[in-house]
Amino acid sequence: MNIELIELSMSEVSTMLMTPVLILIVLMMAYALFASGRFIAQLVIRRQNNVSYVRQIASLEGKTLNGYPIHNYFINNPTASEDELEVVALKELETLRIVTRVAPMLGLIATMIPMGPALQALADGNIQGISENLIIAFAAVIWGLVISSITFWPASVKKRWCANELINIRKLKEV
Repeated sequence: MNIELIELSMSEVSTMLMTPVLILIVLMMAYALFASGRFIAQLVIRRQNNVSYVRQIASLEGKTLNGYPIHNYFINNPTASEDELEVVALKELETLRIVTRVAPMLGLIATMIPMGPALQALADGNIQGISENLIIAFAAVIWGLVISSITFWPASVKKRWCANELINIRKLKEV
């Protein structure tokens, strides 16, 4: 009796989680598209300011430049420690990295939740119930993987940009 109650409770809770998980997936998709747009804009700005940035590093000038957040933080806080600069870099990447990792997990959760009702529909001989639940299940995992794919590339490139800025700041500090 207690096991049946636990199983029923777990089933009900997982069913209640479906709506919030789907909402999170949709919000993450919106964020992924927004982050991609921001990334492309930052890429354009960095390309426009690349010559100025290289000149500043070579001449030890101290001006802020759009598209170089860690460099700008260092210019505004010249006594910042390397650890502090690394925290700024991690903060710059944090949301992208979280979305890249969490979106597939949410897609998997949203895949597994309708599998219970689909199996129940199979047991009842309800073909329409099976197909409705499987459509939701497979769509959710695809969305999670697409979101992760969209955010993975900007996260990887921005990580390289941050590392490059940190290296250049270390060079500035040595001089």
